[in-house]
Parts: sequence; C-alpha cells; structure tokens
Amino acid sequence: MIVAVLVAVEIISAFETSMVYAAIPTFIAEFDSNAATVGWAVTAFLLVAAASAAVCGRLGDMYGRERVLIVLLLAAAVGSVISAVGDSIGSIIVGRAVQGVAGAILPLCIGLAREHLPAARVPVAVAVISGSAVAAGSASLLVAGVMLDHASWHMIFVVAAVYALGAVLLVAFVLPWRPPTGVREHVDYVGAVAFVPAIAAVLLGVNKSTTWGWTDPATLGLVGGGVVVLVFWVWWELRTTSPIVNMLQFRDRKFTLTMLATFAISIGPIGVTTMIIPIVLQSPTEAPFGLGLTPTNAGWLSFAGSMFGFVCTPISGRIAAAVGARVSMLVGSVLFLIGNALLLLTHDSVAGMMVMVVTVSVATAFAYTAMPNLLVEAVPEHATSEATGANAVVRTGGSGIGVSIATMLLANTALATGLNTIAGLNAVVVMLTVTSLAAIGFTVLIPRGASRV
Repeated sequence: MIVAVLVAVEIISAFETSMVYAAIPTFIAEFDSNAATVGWAVTAFLLVAAASAAVCGRLGDMYGRERVLIVLLLAAAVGSVISAVGDSIGSIIVGRAVQGVAGAILPLCIGLAREHLPAARVPVAVAVISGSAVAAGSASLLVAGVMLDHASWHMIFVVAAVYALGAVLLVAFVLPWRPPTGVREHVDYVGAVAFVPAIAAVLLGVNKSTTWGWTDPATLGLVGGGVVVLVFWVWWELRTTSPIVNMLQFRDRKFTLTMLATFAISIGPIGVTTMIIPIVLQSPTEAPFGLGLTPTNAGWLSFAGSMFGFVCTPISGRIAAAVGARVSMLVGSVLFLIGNALLLLTHDSVAGMMVMVVTVSVATAFAYTAMPNLLVEAVPEHATSEATGANAVVRTGGSGIGVSIATMLLANTALATGLNTIAGLNAVVVMLTVTSLAAIGFTVLIPRGASRV
C-alpha cells in the first residue's frame, strides 16, 4: 500500500515534467514562436525543480516528508492554474516555473520508502517508484495529445491541477505518518535563491547570443553575471553550515562519480530525448524531417513504447540488489547509445521510431532507477533525502541545460519558415552520443560495493 501511494504521488511530478513536451509544436504554432523560446516552458520548470529538490529534501528530513509533500502538491496545483488561464507563452513559462516545485517529490518519496520499508525491499521499491516516472512521463504525452486534439492546450494544465489535488488527499489520509527524525538545521535559502537565476542567466545569454551577438553588452552581462553568481553559490555552499548541496559529500569518490554520471546522462538523453521525440513524430511530412502524426497518435506511440521501460524497472532494482546499481546504470547508458543511432537512422519511419522509443524507454528505466540506488548505496539512511535531493539538483538542472542547448541547436539551424532541419537533428544526435559516452566512462569508474560519506 505504501509503495502504491508513493507511486501515485510521484506520477504527478513525472506528469508535470513531461506533459509540455507534447505541446511544444502546438505552442510554436499558437504563439508564432520558435523551439528556443518555447523550450523555456521546459527549462524554467526543470531549473526550479532542481532547487526545490535540494531545499525540500532537506526540509523533509527535518520537518517530516509527508508535510512537505502536501505543500509541494498544493503549489504544483497553483502553478498549473496559472498556466491554464494564461494566454501567452510568457504566462505559461511563469506557471511552469511555479510547477517546478514538484521536482522535490521523487527524493521525498524515496526517503519515505526507505523510512517505512524493510532494508531488503528498498532497492526494488526505489526502482518501482523511480520507474513509475518513465510510464507516467509517456502517459502524460498521451493525455496531452488527446487534450490538444479534442480540447485545447489549456486542458493539459487543468488535468494536472486536478491530479495534484487528488494526490494531496492520498498523502493526507492514506499514507502513514511518522514524526520527523532529522536534526533541525538552518535552511540555506540563499543557496536556493542563487542557484536558479545563475543557471538561467547563463542559458538565456547563450540562447540569445545568435540574435544579439557575443559582444553585445546584454549577452556578456547575462553570461558573466550568471557565472559570477554561480561562483558565489559554490563559495556559499562551502561556507554555510546547512547547504542545499553538501559539497563535502563530493570527497567520497563513489558519490562524486555518481553525480558526474548523472549530469552527463541528464544533460543528454534523459533530458533531451523526451523533447525531441514529439518533434520528430508531430512535425509535418513536408518538413525536412517529420512523420506528421497527430498529438494523440504520437502520444499513443510514446505510451506504448514506455510500457516496455516500466516493465523493466523491477529488473533494474533486482540487478541493483544483487550486483549493485552500477551495472544497471551501465545497461541504461549503453541502450541510450543504441537509441541515439536509431534516432539518426530511422527518424523517417514510424516503425523505426517505435523501436527507438522502446529502446530509450528501457534505457531510461535502467538509468533512472540506478541513480537513486547508487546514492542509497553511498549514504546513511538519515541523509537519504538530502543526497537524493542533491542528485535531483544535478539531474533536473542538467536536463534543463540539455533542453535549452538542444532547442537552441534546432532553432539556429531552422529554415526561414520555422521548420527544423536535418542538420539540427544531427547536431542533437551528436550531443546525445557524446553525453552517453561520458556517462558510460564515469559509471565504469564508480567503485563497487557500498560506502558511507
């Protein structure tokens, strides 16, 4: 029952993360925009999610994970309403940023699983909870596709708001509550506030550099200012007694390599693949690439493929329990390499894209479930939410950076009509391949067995 509730709650986080991907082609046409601008509806969510995961993971350890979950779910519902009533891409981006607080739901759910379940059952439970994001993410593409075809994009956010409120009831009345056991510490609000605008400023400066030019004061101000704030953030995190990311944990080799592998695979396939698939499936056939599927049909294809990934989540958990999560991470990274090749070779075939979706779904299941289990192997129980929260900062922040870079590559190579080109798709595939290889390299170096930082 506990695992079922945590899966149901985690679904809203995955749903809100992925639902806008299906709407990217619609937003581009609706607001006469481009991929780079509309991509901020994803990037804003992911950057706020990164900071939220760090702060709320710590708050969950301190004040009770159940209480913090309810607050996050209510905030996610409010963000959905803001986007639903908006009539511009700007208002959608604002609402998505508020929704980003849902990024902390997964580390809190993992902490609750470890708190309530016997140690022997934790790896599989963590795999199932994390893996539910794979199925829920693709299900959100299907739900969003149906809304886009038969209602309007506004209904995507209405559905998200209703589900978030339903999840509040589950946490409040079904999930067992326990008194918080963590030591109460000062919350690092400075670190949380500095992180998001620093990354956003650098990304926006790079994004606009092709329009403004690299020597433009606005470009230099955004990139330079963002870098300065990032340096300050690292300095602050090293000095404060209760940082949102405990930099001292990076002294442990296993922890550091896990974070590096997470960043590599997040800035590449985990972050970008979900964005590029709907674009390939829904782009018109007269474009340089595109299969011309409706949002609903594209959603069905993605959902059907993702079921293979969801079925593999317990397998990944059992592998982690038997021989360590390192093996699961390697399997996922290698499968992503295969998926990258399939994207390059079969983007003009529905059957080929179906095989590609199945491959990356299984890859995502293995990688997504391996990351938290690697952290569980590396840290003591009382620091679980803190460590997985830091991992979520790296994972979601990396995904946000990856999406921003990939949409910029597509926008910079697009035709005058706004249609994406094969050159842009090839550039994205190269990016995915390089990051997948980096993830494999870091994972191979991760020590076997458990350590305790």
